[in-house]
Amino acid sequence: MNLLASIRIALRALRVNALRTTLTMLGIIIGVGAVITMIAVGSGAQARVEEQIRSLGSNLIIVLPGSVTSGGVRFGLGARSTLTEEDAYAIQRDIPEVQASGPALRGTGQVVAGNNNWSTAFFGVTPEYLEARQWTIASGRAFEPAEVNGAAKVALLGQTVANMLFGDTDPVGQVIRIRKVPFTVIGVLERKGQSLMGQDQDDVILMPISTARKRVLGQSQAKVRTVQNISIKIRADADITEAENQIRSLLRQRHRLQAGRDDDFWVRNLSEVLQTQEQSSRVLTLLLAAVASVSLLVGGIGILNIMLVSVTERTREIGLRMAVGARERDILTQFLVEAVTLALIGGLLGILLGVGGSYGIGHFAGWRIALRPEAIALAVSFAGAIGVFFGFYPARKASRLAPIEALRYE
Repeated sequence: MNLLASIRIALRALRVNALRTTLTMLGIIIGVGAVITMIAVGSGAQARVEEQIRSLGSNLIIVLPGSVTSGGVRFGLGARSTLTEEDAYAIQRDIPEVQASGPALRGTGQVVAGNNNWSTAFFGVTPEYLEARQWTIASGRAFEPAEVNGAAKVALLGQTVANMLFGDTDPVGQVIRIRKVPFTVIGVLERKGQSLMGQDQDDVILMPISTARKRVLGQSQAKVRTVQNISIKIRADADITEAENQIRSLLRQRHRLQAGRDDDFWVRNLSEVLQTQEQSSRVLTLLLAAVASVSLLVGGIGILNIMLVSVTERTREIGLRMAVGARERDILTQFLVEAVTLALIGGLLGILLGVGGSYGIGHFAGWRIALRPEAIALAVSFAGAIGVFFGFYPARKASRLAPIEALRYE
């Protein structure tokens, strides 16, 4: 008996008891659908983390002001400014692994454009900041060196600010007022999306750091060169851990910190943090898939049960086939093909359930979904393997029936 004939016999046998066949396949359908859906949800979460990694910038290190002690009182992180623009320039100049080092000052305020206004954060930065954060210009242009040195009143708008103030109108060349200071919009930044903390990275305005200090923030002369953070981009071929150690050593030297004293700054390697979160998302995806796979095992047990019942019901048929010349291998193949066919049909229906369920979750729950062809292929292959594994014992039992005893079975 060839394989095609075995498949035809298997399909005919499954149609005889359509309701029982459907109930048996239900476990496989739910199992395959659950595996596909859970992998899609987990992969979507992982893809979201990867987007956030790219939005922050690759190989990124952030340096923040640290704690200081005064009169026996130890202040918290960032309580006192300990970083300067010169620190940022020294990091880029003296450490070969550093590609760009951009200092930044931060403030908040109401921004007015015509009859519209919006409360947002603004940053005073240098051109190196844009390179370190991998922030490109969607329209217009970036700051020029002369504008940074001369404290020019020019600004770059994030996508959210541009939409809130100007809607569909091109903001380039328009005038806005930040804390009553007029600025000319020279460009709009590319969209970044949400950060890991759920903050809108596009709700921001960038201006030259000299402009922020002299015209908007109005810092005192004692803090004329201090900054609130330094964004550092490490070269792609460099060891980011070694670069971090060199940055720490250079800043300790510049700040004249003696051995044994705590750093008065805080170095944060965002790449390690984001890689850890990405790994956690990957583990979660595998865990969800493993839990969903339990449904496939339950479906396999259902196949085992129904195939044993089928062998018992068709004992006389098996005996008759053996009596007219069917070999033990033919009977084994027939029942094994029947079990695998049952599993594969359930697997194909499970694909429809999984794809539909994934899009349903993405639409109604608003989650990020990432359907992967390899996940679908894996789920169906696993369903076929379940059919072989749980169908082998009933098929072997059927093939080993004695023809005479089988013909006598009532």
